[in-house]
Amino acid sequence: MNVFVLCTGRCGSVTFIEACQFIKNYSSTHESRASRLGADRFAYPSNHIEADNRLSWVLGRLDAHFGDNAAYVHLTRDTHAVAKSYAARYEKGIMKAYRGSGILMGLSEKTEPVQVAMDYCHTVNSNITAFLKDKTKKMDFMLEDADRDFPRFCDFIGADVDLPSALGEFHIRHNATVQK
Repeated sequence: MNVFVLCTGRCGSVTFIEACQFIKNYSSTHESRASRLGADRFAYPSNHIEADNRLSWVLGRLDAHFGDNAAYVHLTRDTHAVAKSYAARYEKGIMKAYRGSGILMGLSEKTEPVQVAMDYCHTVNSNITAFLKDKTKKMDFMLEDADRDFPRFCDFIGADVDLPSALGEFHIRHNATVQK
């Protein structure tokens, strides 16, 4: 079974995959096929866990490839914390694509970065919620509750896991944004 961790980004997806490295019966990667086109974008190996915030923009295609034949995790973190992290990275990556000449065409340059980042978070989380509406194998996972939710996740997918080592990853800051 394939497992897709859907999220906004800046919410612990790298940490989640680091914890998954202690699962013996699944492979796991972060954004491993983000640069691929067509069917190759979705050519994940079997029994694989993939975390990639960009999947939220190709959910129709993800559904066409996997539909209800995969398990899905909606990974979230306090929305304001995610928005602050994205605001600190406002000039690059997904925030640059979302605003300016991207999704929010013609957005005033005077708009507060945190306000734009909050809008991005609400958009992505709404897209994920709509996608998951008819899925039978799904779970919510909140980063702040990882000590509770990761064991639930492991049960959910039938993981053979070194749980103490995996949970230890949630106490390490992976890919943290440096706040100015």
